[in-house]
Amino acid sequence: MMNICLFQKPIIALSLATASFYFSQNKAENALLKFEKDYPQEKVHLIFNKDHYVAGENIWFKSFVFDGYNRSKISTSLFVEIYDRNKKLIDKKMIPLLNGEGSGSFSLSKTLQEDVFFVRAYTTWMTNFSEDFNYLQPITIYNPESPKKIQPDNEAVWSATIHPEGGTFIEGISTKFAVRLHSKGIAPSEWKGTVSEAGKPDVIITQFKGFDQNVGSFNLTSQTGKQYQLTVEDKNGKKQTINLPQAENSGISLHVESTDNAIQYSIQSKNISDNQVYTMIGTINNQMVFKAAINKMSGKTFSIPADKLINGVLQITIFDVNENVVAQRLCFVQPNVLNIKKPSLNPDFNTAERGKNSINIGNNSHYNSYSVLVTDSSDNTSEDENSLLSSLWLTGDFSSNIFKPAQYFTKNHNSEALDALLISEKYKRFEWKNIISGKYPIIRNKPQSYISYKGKVMSQGKPAANADLNLIFKMPDAGMKFHTITTDANGLFTIQNLVFEDSMKFSYQLNTKDKAAIETTQVYFQPNFSFVPLGKALPESRMLLTNRKIGEKLPEKVAKSVENLNSEKFINEKITVIEEVKIRADKRNKTQKLNETLSSPMFKSPNEMVFDFVNENNGLGATNILQWLQGRVPGLQISSTGANASATMRGGPVEIFIDEMRTDPSQVSMISVPEIAMVKVIRGAFMGSSGGGNGAIVIYTRRGGITGSAPDNGQSKTLKDITLKGYDKEEPFKNNIYDEVDANSLSKDSRTTLYWNPFLPNMPKELTKINFYNNDDAKEFKVLIIGFDEENDTPLYYNEVLK
Repeated sequence: MMNICLFQKPIIALSLATASFYFSQNKAENALLKFEKDYPQEKVHLIFNKDHYVAGENIWFKSFVFDGYNRSKISTSLFVEIYDRNKKLIDKKMIPLLNGEGSGSFSLSKTLQEDVFFVRAYTTWMTNFSEDFNYLQPITIYNPESPKKIQPDNEAVWSATIHPEGGTFIEGISTKFAVRLHSKGIAPSEWKGTVSEAGKPDVIITQFKGFDQNVGSFNLTSQTGKQYQLTVEDKNGKKQTINLPQAENSGISLHVESTDNAIQYSIQSKNISDNQVYTMIGTINNQMVFKAAINKMSGKTFSIPADKLINGVLQITIFDVNENVVAQRLCFVQPNVLNIKKPSLNPDFNTAERGKNSINIGNNSHYNSYSVLVTDSSDNTSEDENSLLSSLWLTGDFSSNIFKPAQYFTKNHNSEALDALLISEKYKRFEWKNIISGKYPIIRNKPQSYISYKGKVMSQGKPAANADLNLIFKMPDAGMKFHTITTDANGLFTIQNLVFEDSMKFSYQLNTKDKAAIETTQVYFQPNFSFVPLGKALPESRMLLTNRKIGEKLPEKVAKSVENLNSEKFINEKITVIEEVKIRADKRNKTQKLNETLSSPMFKSPNEMVFDFVNENNGLGATNILQWLQGRVPGLQISSTGANASATMRGGPVEIFIDEMRTDPSQVSMISVPEIAMVKVIRGAFMGSSGGGNGAIVIYTRRGGITGSAPDNGQSKTLKDITLKGYDKEEPFKNNIYDEVDANSLSKDSRTTLYWNPFLPNMPKELTKINFYNNDDAKEFKVLIIGFDEENDTPLYYNEVLK
C-alpha cells in the first residue's frame, strides 16, 4: 500500500490534489525546511566571448548567479579569478550583480606562457559552503612565442566505475546499472561493455555500448550466490575489468523512469516484513515536492504528473522508520520538454567580406535586456561544452567532472544518457544524515549589499564618538555634494550599497565648530569584502604541454586569433579619444553623462531608472512629476489627494529627494516640471537612503549645481582627501568596427567574435536590433541570445547557427 501526498511549493507550476492520508512532519522534513530557508545555495555560470585566447587579448565574460533555478537576489557582487596550472593567481576582478547578472573583462599579459588556465567565480555567500560548488572552468591561452605548446590529451589512462540504480543490488530483482568513465585527459568517445560471471569472461550475460564519453548503462538480474564482472573496452582495444557489487539477499530496490508525462517509480523488496513502514520523499532544489508512506512493496508502478513539477533534478529518497536512507535515486524532470523560451528573430544577412548584418528581435515586454554573442559559425564558443542550461540544471549542483555537459540539453540530446549519468551521481548539496542530526553549515561570511566599507573616526587621539562626519564629493559641473554619517559610541560607522568603478575620491571633515578636533581628524577605512584564496586543488587538465618545433604551423584558430590581435592594435591606434567620443555621443550616453554629473556616489545603484529631461522630451505637458511617473516604473504606485501625492513600491513608502536632499512628498508639487533636469527612480536599498529598502525617487533640478552644494564655511582648507577601491572597470568591446575605421584599412579581418553585448537593452515597443559586420570568410553565423522573463524568471535561450 502506498499513500502519496504532493506539496505545493514555489517551484511547482500548479496546485495539486493531495491524498486524504495525512503525513505528520518528521525530522527529515523539518531538517529540509530549515536547510531550504536558512542555507540557500548559489551557483555561477560564465559565458565568454570566445572559447580560447592568445596572450595579449582581452577576455570578456557575462556572469549569471542563480539561487537554485532562479537568478539570485542574495549576492550583489561576484569575484572572478584566473589561476595558472600551479594555482598561482594571475588576475582577479570584482563585478557588480543586478538580479544575478553581471559582466567584466580581463586583459591578458603578452608574456603569458601557452597553457591551460582556470577561471574561478564565487560570491561571498558561497564561501560558507564547499569549494566544490565554486565555478571553476579551464580556459586555453595560446602564445606562439612559448617554447611549449598545448594539445589534447587523448592518450590519458581512463577508468570506469559502476553504480546500481537506487544504490542497491538485490538478488532476483532486475537492476539498472550506470557505468561512468573517468579520465585525467579525454575519455574515449567509442567504448563498449560486457557483463559476465566472475572468472568466466567468455560467457557473456549482457553487453552494451557507451552513450557518450561519460556514461553507459545495462540491466541485470542477479542469481543467488553468483558474482559478476564488467569488462569495458575502448575502440583501441584498451580494457578494464571491474567487479560488480555483491548482490544482497534482502533489501529494497527502487526503479524510476522519467517520461515527458510522468515520473514513474516502482519499489520491490526481498525478505522484508510487510509490517515495516518506509517513507519516500521527493525533493527538487532542496524543496520537498512529494511524500509517500509505503507499507507494502509489490513492485506496482506509481506515477507523479511531471507537468506539476519544473525542469530540474528530482531526488527520490526512501527512509526506514529510524530515518536512515535505504535507497536514493536522481532523475531529471521532463528531459525532453524543457521550459525554455525562444526569441522571434528576423535576420538580414550580408555574407560578403566585411558586409553589414542585422538581426531584429521581436517585441516582448517581459525582458529588460538580452545577452548576445554572434560568432563565425566555424568557431566554437564556451557554450558548446558547458552551457547556461547545463550549469543551471546539472553541473552547478554536482562537483564531479562531466565531459561536455551541454550535450544533455541540446536540441537532439540523449535523455537516456542523462538518466544514466544521474544514476551515477550523488546529490551533495546536503547529506540527510547531517541535517537530520542538526549539523548545518557554519555561516561565517554574510553578503554585503554591493560595496561596503567599515570606517573608524579618530580625533585628538581618541575615537570620535557619536559624531557627524561629512563626506564631500566634487562633482563635475555641479559643485560639491555632501553626505553626513554618524559614528557610534566607538567612533565606528559603515557605508554600504556603494556602486562605483575603479575608485571613488572624496574629502571628509568632522562636522563640528571645534577647529582642533577638525584638524586632528583621521578616518580609517577597511573593506567589508575580500577575495578568498582557493583552498582545493585545481582539476586535472585535459591538455598536454609538449615542446614546440621551430617553424611549426599554428592551428587555424590560433592563427586567426593572432591576426585579430594585430588588427585590434591597428584599430586602437586609428581611433582617437575625440573620434570615439564623437561617434558614441548618442542620447543614451548623454543621459549617462548627465547622471554622472548630477548624481553623487551615494545616490547611484545598478537598479535605477533614469529619466532625462535635458536631452529627451520627457515631461511635456505634465504639471506634477510624481503623477507623470505613474505607469512608467514597474511596481511604483502614485496616490494623489488634491495637490498632494505619495509614492509606494513593494507595499512600502518610497523616499523622495530633491537634489539629494530628503523632502516631504508634498513639496514636490511646488517644483514645476520645466525646472527639472533629471529624475531617478532607485529600487531597493542604496547608500544615500535614510532607512528602509523600498527605494527612492530622486529629483534633480536644473539649478542642481547650486542646490545641495556643501557650504564653504571657511574650513575647506581642512578637508582631507581619501580614495576607496570600487568594482573593476570593464573594457569596452568594439562592435560595428567599420563605423569607426575604413573597412579597406585592414589587410585581413579574421575576427571570430563578430558581436558581443552582455546587456543589450530590450526595446519593448519596437524591434531590438543587433548590428554587426562580417569578417572576411563567414557565410553562416552562430547566434547566442539569453534573457530571463522578469515575471517568472523563465530562461530564454537561443544557441543556433543562422544562414
